[in-house]
Amino acid sequence: MDEEVLRTQFGAAELARLRATATLGEPLAAHELRSRAVRRRLAEVEVLVTSWGCPPLDEAVLADAPRLRAVLHAAGSVRHHVGEAVFARGALVTTAAEANAEPVAHYTLAAVLWSFKKAPFLAADARRHRADWAAFRERRGELSGRDRTVALVGFSRVGRRVAALLRQLDLARVLVVDPVADPARIEAAGAEPVTLAEALPRADVLSLHAPALPATRHLIGRAELAALPPHAVLVNTARGALVDTAALEEACLSGRLHAVLDVTEPEPLPPESPLYELPNVVLTPHVAGSLGSETRRMADAALTELERYAAGLPPVDPVTPQTLAVQA
Repeated sequence: MDEEVLRTQFGAAELARLRATATLGEPLAAHELRSRAVRRRLAEVEVLVTSWGCPPLDEAVLADAPRLRAVLHAAGSVRHHVGEAVFARGALVTTAAEANAEPVAHYTLAAVLWSFKKAPFLAADARRHRADWAAFRERRGELSGRDRTVALVGFSRVGRRVAALLRQLDLARVLVVDPVADPARIEAAGAEPVTLAEALPRADVLSLHAPALPATRHLIGRAELAALPPHAVLVNTARGALVDTAALEEACLSGRLHAVLDVTEPEPLPPESPLYELPNVVLTPHVAGSLGSETRRMADAALTELERYAAGLPPVDPVTPQTLAVQA
């Protein structure tokens, strides 16, 4: 993992748990896997704890690590460093994506609640109108009424949490679009399973929680944006590639739609993108997921997997080639 990630995720308490469970060596940690010292260390390694910045565990790396039996990821997606070679080895792979889903769900809930009253967009509009409160007050006609509908695209780790939070607050009808999720599970969560075509015209807020796959690229394009009701809000905390950026720019420039975007395509947007300046758009720099001390939760999840591995217990959150194919 990157050196900064190591310092952030693994404090004294986490390192103490590590030392209590595993036999360690030197170097304890590395941000690359090709130097002579690291390759010598890999020859002894049975378990790799990985995080952001881990290089691909390709055939060359695995050749230097003949004893490797487990890759325990202290972050979300393993797609960037785990591939067929690792699974062919028969190595256990786990993820801390469940822990990372928590702050993303909290960010999403906040975005949805603000969106009900168009609060961040009205705040931007207030800066424009300043003392012209008559013009500012006219904008309040865009506020949603009490009969609100939130459509979640993806009944993922984050999507399930957002659905549960909205149900607890009882503030909106919740629709879920997910062609691979069990409709009974969606209904048990207090939501209504629907198709994307059914969800779009009903959504006051459309919140994206699907993985970035070839089948989901530009899932939300010009036609989908046009199907949303006027002044609906698009919230994207998943992957920028789910949305056709050019189509979204057109929809937001027209003033017809609002957007809260924590991820974009490309990321970051080019300086000339109109989305930076529009009062009906909120942009944040990919901060919905774990940051700072929040990342310790993911380190704890990886250490729990390590303790279970050492005790011969099954993993809490394993990754297989099949599950990786539909994960972010």
